[in-house]
Amino acid sequence: MSDLDLDELADELSEFAAPEKETGRAPRDERVIAGFEDIQRFYETHKRLPQHGDDGDIFERLYAVRLERIRAQEDLCALLAPFDHQGLLSSGLAEPATEYTVDELESELVSGTDDVRVLRYVRTSAEKRAAEEIADRKRCEDFETFKPLFERAEAEVKAGLRQSAPIEAGRRGVEAGDFFVLGGITLYVAAVGEPIKTTGGEPDSRLRLIFGNGTESNLLVRSLQRAFYNDPAARRLLPTASGQLSFGGEMGTDDIESGTIYVLRSQSDHPFVAQHRELVHKIGVTGGSVESRIANAASESTFLRAKVDVVATYKLAGINRSKLEKLFHRLFGAARLDITIPDQTGTPVQPQEWFLVPFFNIEEAVQRIKDGTIVNVVYDPKEAKFVDAPVKGRKK
Repeated sequence: MSDLDLDELADELSEFAAPEKETGRAPRDERVIAGFEDIQRFYETHKRLPQHGDDGDIFERLYAVRLERIRAQEDLCALLAPFDHQGLLSSGLAEPATEYTVDELESELVSGTDDVRVLRYVRTSAEKRAAEEIADRKRCEDFETFKPLFERAEAEVKAGLRQSAPIEAGRRGVEAGDFFVLGGITLYVAAVGEPIKTTGGEPDSRLRLIFGNGTESNLLVRSLQRAFYNDPAARRLLPTASGQLSFGGEMGTDDIESGTIYVLRSQSDHPFVAQHRELVHKIGVTGGSVESRIANAASESTFLRAKVDVVATYKLAGINRSKLEKLFHRLFGAARLDITIPDQTGTPVQPQEWFLVPFFNIEEAVQRIKDGTIVNVVYDPKEAKFVDAPVKGRKK
């Protein structure tokens, strides 16, 4: 292979690159970082390093050469180390099967016509935009906080408590606590920012997205929805219990809804709630819409006088919603949250519908109520799981 440096390789693709941003870095450093991000995107897409050889397209071979040259220069490795969340600077790279010159690589970018302006492998504007959005990811410094959520979601998928569903047009809503699979990577919506307006005057919000590979991004909601549209394999990971909950069978077209059970998570800044936010849940019931029920959450003591996030809802048909709510509260009574807050007049009150229970335990309770096995178990708050109930009266 000819003795090329990274600057020359970067120049070969310079006309495809996005305009340089003002970051305070030297232009050469910006090109190096942008070139490395191309390699990272290739790795995320193909789950492997770029390879030398005739079988790969021109970009893959350029990426292979580029990565090889980066690794050979200590100053470039030092520059890129903070961005190398995938360990590409130290991973193995296949030996080149064929040596290429720049002219040979450049010639493969040109189509079979004599017009050098007609290029193959030129990325569309949509592909460039998607690449730019992926490039905005950075290492998630507090990933250990979120890692158990990914492990639990994976376990729930394997256990059948969570299912993968296509993201259909018109149903691309994004809420805090949602799990998605995008580009083959599981992502978690950790937070949804305050509403803002785009340059076109449309409403949007900034997200905090945590990815299963230990990175995070602050994409806008509309950018994420566009990514869903561009990825036919994108999926939403839904709890199987979400949807209709109907004793005696699934809700049919003639069933009349009798209410909705909802599970909420508080945004309260109360020290205990903030410390155990992923475990503190409110289980309630309403005969109207959940949105209307929680509209004034910030001023109602039953909601800890704070905004709430809707974790799950379960529609009811043909059953007494009040009795079902009492069943949930009795089931998790030993895990009821012992907390006192002042109401609007300053009088201390103790909300009764909040529980220190992992959400997957609530999902299991829903499933057991549906299949009738709830009578066989009791909830052990110390073990945070359901255990066998006393033999007397156990359902066979």
